[in-house]
Amino acid sequence: MTLCAAVQMDPMDGINIGGDSSFALMLKALERGYTLYHYDVRGLTWEAGRLTTRAHPVLDVKREAGAHYRFGDPVTIDLGRDVDVVLMRQDPPFDLGYLTGTWLLERIRGETLVVNDPVSVRNAPEKVFVLDFPQFMPPTMVTRDLDAVKDFQARYGAVVVKPLHGNGGKAVFRIDADGSNLGALVELFGQVWPEPFMVQQFLPSVSKGDKRIVLVDGDVAGAINRKPGEGEFRSNLAVGGYAEAAELTPREQEICAALGPQLKERGLIFVGIDVIGGEWLTEINVTSPTGIVAIDRFNNSDTAGMIWDAIERRIA
Repeated sequence: MTLCAAVQMDPMDGINIGGDSSFALMLKALERGYTLYHYDVRGLTWEAGRLTTRAHPVLDVKREAGAHYRFGDPVTIDLGRDVDVVLMRQDPPFDLGYLTGTWLLERIRGETLVVNDPVSVRNAPEKVFVLDFPQFMPPTMVTRDLDAVKDFQARYGAVVVKPLHGNGGKAVFRIDADGSNLGALVELFGQVWPEPFMVQQFLPSVSKGDKRIVLVDGDVAGAINRKPGEGEFRSNLAVGGYAEAAELTPREQEICAALGPQLKERGLIFVGIDVIGGEWLTEINVTSPTGIVAIDRFNNSDTAGMIWDAIERRIA
C-alpha cells in the first residue's frame, strides 16, 4: 500500500537521529515509498469545517549528522483530504497547547487516520491512564495535599514525587525515608504546576532496571531494560540511563495481556509502557512514545515497520 502521511512533530534540527522514534518512522516511510510531510502543531488552522496546515514535503531523511533531512518548499495541505494518516508525535508537555492540537485533529475523524487517536490521547495521559490498572501499580497517590503526602510517606518510607504531565524523567525527585525536604518539595510543586502531582513508593528494584515495553496495536513488539547512570536513580535514556536487551517476565506478560485489548480498542497504535523490577507498572506512554530504535538494535527487529503495517491495516 502507498500512503501519504503527515508527521506533526518538533523541529527536525534538534532531534537525536541515533535514537529518535519519529525519525525512525520517517526513515521507514520513505523506504516504503510513502509521501511524507512534516509540520508543527502551531501551524494548524481550522476554517469552515476544514483543517489545514503549512507543511514541508520531506524529500529525504538519513542517519547523517548535520544533513539528516531535506525539505521541499512549504505548501498548504488539507489534513482531511490530502493525506491518509497523521502521526501526532510532538513531545509533551501535556498542556493546553497539546490539548488544543487533539481537539483540532479530532475534526478530521472519518476522513484521515490519526495515530495515536487524539481523543484517546487526550483521555489517557501517561500518569492518569495507568490509574485504571491499580492491581499492577506500586502504592501511588495523586494529590496536592501536604498532610496526605506526609501520611503516605510515613507508611511507605522513601518515595518518588513527579509531575503528573512531565516527560523524559524531568523533575522526578526521590525523598528518603526520613522525609527530609518533603515539605519544601511539595510547596515547590504546588507553585510550579496547577495540577496535582504523583507520589509513589520508591522501588529499590529500579536499580535493576526500568523496562520499556512497546506495544503495537495491542501486541507486544519488543522491550529494552533501561538502567540508571552513575549517581542517578532515574533510568530514562534522556537523563543518562543506558539500555540493555530484555525479555518479558510472566508478570509483564500478564500486564501486557490486560492492557492490549484496551489499547487496540482506543486506537492507541504505538504505546510504550514502563515496568520496574519486572512487576510494577508505572506509566502508559501514549503521547509520543520512544524506544523503538534501541529495541530494534538489540532484537534485530523492525518495530517501525510493524507500526506502519498496523496503520495500513487500519486504513484498509
